[in-house]
Amino acid sequence: MGEIREEQKEQLVATTGGREFITKETLSGILLVFAAIIAIIWANSPWADSYHYIWHELHMRFAFGNFFDLDGSLSHWVNDGLMAIFFFTIGLEIKREVMEGELSTPGKALLPILAAVGGMVVPAIIYVLFNHDNPVEARGWGIPMATDIAFSLGVLSLLGKRVNINLKIFLTALAIADDLGAIMVIALFYTDPASINLMELINVAVFLIVLIAANKLGVRSGMFYGLVGLFGIWIAFLYSGIHASIAGVVIAMTVPARSKIDEETFMQRVAGFAPLFNKGNRKTRLLENRKVHAMHEIEKAVHDFHTPLQRLEHGLHGFVAFFIMPVFALSNAGVHIE
Repeated sequence: MGEIREEQKEQLVATTGGREFITKETLSGILLVFAAIIAIIWANSPWADSYHYIWHELHMRFAFGNFFDLDGSLSHWVNDGLMAIFFFTIGLEIKREVMEGELSTPGKALLPILAAVGGMVVPAIIYVLFNHDNPVEARGWGIPMATDIAFSLGVLSLLGKRVNINLKIFLTALAIADDLGAIMVIALFYTDPASINLMELINVAVFLIVLIAANKLGVRSGMFYGLVGLFGIWIAFLYSGIHASIAGVVIAMTVPARSKIDEETFMQRVAGFAPLFNKGNRKTRLLENRKVHAMHEIEKAVHDFHTPLQRLEHGLHGFVAFFIMPVFALSNAGVHIE
């Protein structure tokens, strides 16, 4: 695999996707393992009918006048709804890594990309070799292509400190490249051309232009990108016939990756209020009004200096790791074994 340079290691640790990323993914992997085990036991127990009913027959409906009317099973909402948030987070990670991380230069990206390609192509070939005589089952070649980073790091965590940090960094970069490949496979090979609604794709393009324009005009509100992405691009994808999880990556590509203010301005704004905390009565329980005001101004400076991309990635990562992925495993791993 080769030795990863120390500056690369420090860069990964310093970013949003550093040690905190690895820790969350490791804990998420453990939850995933337990959720998958529970799903398999449940689907093969005397209560197997309840598993099928809850995830495949119990429906939820969302409607808003003539704008949209969506109805689907819980499994459908997990795969097309929650997983869109997962792919949105993955899209943010991909964009960050391409800009300044482990995929930012050809030299850094080459080994993880080659490993990801090999990790997708070889399992697909093995699958086809075993199922080539059944045209229906052979279409499932894309299933074994994905490398689940959370499962992988979860397994590595069982070995504790005996696993070198370089391996975890390499696996993280590999998984990001692998996720990008998996997204392309879904879009190109698992979408029925006959089911595509061109008018809805036009709607996707319109809302996408709105988000790109907002980025160029300096809009930095994560709420804006979330609302336009949800009620515009995601719903249009649902009706378009293309897997809605792709919407998450498309929206992520439009999220601004630059700060509203530069580092010098940030330091000036913070430094202007710092002296206030060396004055006044330190024995009082409540802060003086001027200090409270200074804290609010510092918080504003931090918000303006923090990029929307990293702020959203950091905010969503825990929700994705500890809720979406275990629920996804629980709803999809319940395979009935004859």
